[in-house]
Amino acid sequence: MRWHRQLVANKWDYSARKQKNSGRPRTRQVIVDLTVKFAKEDPTWGDDRISGALSNVVYHICDSTIGNILKAPGIELAQDRKRTGPWEIFLKAHCDVMAAIEFISVKVWTQSGLATFYLLFVMALKARRVNFAGCTTNPNETWMKTIARELTNHEDGLLKDKEYLIMDRDATFSKSFRACLRPRTRCQYGCRREAQT
Repeated sequence: MRWHRQLVANKWDYSARKQKNSGRPRTRQVIVDLTVKFAKEDPTWGDDRISGALSNVVYHICDSTIGNILKAPGIELAQDRKRTGPWEIFLKAHCDVMAAIEFISVKVWTQSGLATFYLLFVMALKARRVNFAGCTTNPNETWMKTIARELTNHEDGLLKDKEYLIMDRDATFSKSFRACLRPRTRCQYGCRREAQT
């Protein structure tokens, strides 16, 4: 009866099935590396574009798999990468048309006592050249409008060929100051943490 018991035991033995790996096979590491490389090098590429680039080198991967691969290292979705993008890439792409503006306060002894002078500087990012724009003890709205007109002068204004202006949230850069700059220079006003001084 031993052969009968062995036959019955073999019939109900599922150990061979358990050893098989269930589910989809893992994506090969070379595909993962290429996908991450494409997404980091060009943030404007979406999942479909990366999938097309991979098919050019004989790796046929669907766009949903691309999305899953990019989630692991924490890379944003394609539309978010297009919208935000790394700050470093933005700076490199627009450095020649970008400037930064900032106030520095200095305490000065005068005949009437200690006074605070506000010095306004403008820096062209590509040339790394800092220019002195003006100085006052009272940077009121009238003075700021005058400075804005001088900065955007079409002949020799410091911002005449700039498209992006980095500034902090200082209340001295009032709405009227920004409004004077906008139609003349098409400046964009950045308040990103990296741009603050």
